[in-house]
Amino acid sequence: MRTTLTLDDDVAVQLERLRRSRDANLKDLVNEALRLGLREMTAKPKKRKPFRTRTFDMGPPLINIDNVAEAIAYAEGEGYE
Repeated sequence: MRTTLTLDDDVAVQLERLRRSRDANLKDLVNEALRLGLREMTAKPKKRKPFRTRTFDMGPPLINIDNVAEAIAYAEGEGYE
């Protein structure tokens, strides 16, 4: 199949560097890149291990954090009561 592609500048630069380093032709490189990309794009997503947050008991709170202004003042050492 013959077609015309318009490549973004960054893609064209990468292809040209790869072409020179492999001493290959552009057609083969584009086909290989498309095959790899299409295979990755159509593959089922890998199953990930669920993220778990470890918890620990901090004991009773030192201050009442329901009043944000009071909590900030306490944290900043203003002796707010």
